[in-house]
Amino acid sequence: MSALSNPFNPDAILWRGCPCGLHASMWEHQQSLGDGGRYYATETTSGVAGEPVMSATTINQVDSWSHTEDVMANVATSAILNGIFQTDVSRRGFLKAIGSGTAMAAIGSIIPFDKVHAAIVDAKGPLEKTDLNIGFVPITCATPIIMAKPLGFYEKYGLNVDVIKTAGWAVSRDKSLSGEYDAAHMLTPMPLAITVGAGSTETPWTMPAVENINGQAIVLAMKHKDKQDPRKWKGFTFGVPFEYSMHNFLLRYYVAEAGIDPDVDIQIRVVPPPEMVANLAAGNLDGYLSPDPFNQRAVYDGVGFIYKLTKEIWEGHPCCAFAASRKFIDETPNTFLALFKSILDATAYSQNMDNR
Repeated sequence: MSALSNPFNPDAILWRGCPCGLHASMWEHQQSLGDGGRYYATETTSGVAGEPVMSATTINQVDSWSHTEDVMANVATSAILNGIFQTDVSRRGFLKAIGSGTAMAAIGSIIPFDKVHAAIVDAKGPLEKTDLNIGFVPITCATPIIMAKPLGFYEKYGLNVDVIKTAGWAVSRDKSLSGEYDAAHMLTPMPLAITVGAGSTETPWTMPAVENINGQAIVLAMKHKDKQDPRKWKGFTFGVPFEYSMHNFLLRYYVAEAGIDPDVDIQIRVVPPPEMVANLAAGNLDGYLSPDPFNQRAVYDGVGFIYKLTKEIWEGHPCCAFAASRKFIDETPNTFLALFKSILDATAYSQNMDNR
């Protein structure tokens, strides 16, 4: 869902579905129109201009991440509607049938939105824990988690946070599972993988926030400048940051679309992002799909070139996330909320181009 979309807008896609309400996904909707495009994957929705959005006190348009309290209230409203309708198709059909205003009044007569919003936005319960360890992998996507400390956002909410540089995603996962990290910077597929026990002990995990969308690229070694067609990549060795990563999934999808079997025709190795450029230069890798700054670094060092931005494969795809265990949230709800607000403030600050 988009945290800026109005949950009472019948045209907004929050969870799943499509604009016409007849399909389970945007992919199916596009295919029905005959306009799928070879690499079409999904579509993000930010609502319709001028549509009202529920806030903590009134109905306002949430048009920027800088309005963090309105964003939190909007997410709460969306969660309530998700609990009622389960799917976008049901929600949108109901709103179109009786009208957004009538639906808002009817649901609001049963569920006091203002009190729900206040419980989240204005919550000031005592913090169960103030000293926290938060792990991060040193890539651009971790900016809000890292910069929340020097900018004072953690301190603003009464937290003393130690942000810890982590060598890679497996380390981040393992230290989170052991309890060494209270929360961590993870790849978006990792909380689901941990929850179902894929590659680790099965443990309920959550993803309170996606830290970024797009921002990745396929990089090839300079010696492959003549191999612009992925059908020529048979025998290549590629690096990805982690098995359970959007990078791995996107690379596999892209080559498969070109007729390359990712399990047979190429090799895909897990390589920590900071080591990718060196491995490319040494000839250990023919290419990689990774986050910045390592794509730009390969270009700067003259050892590789950016073949394709991942937004050209899936526009708006998620990449990194802020994640925490269900146990941490359940046992220290006030601390978690303070931490979440800190991350949200830092994300809004990072999103502002004046601060870059």
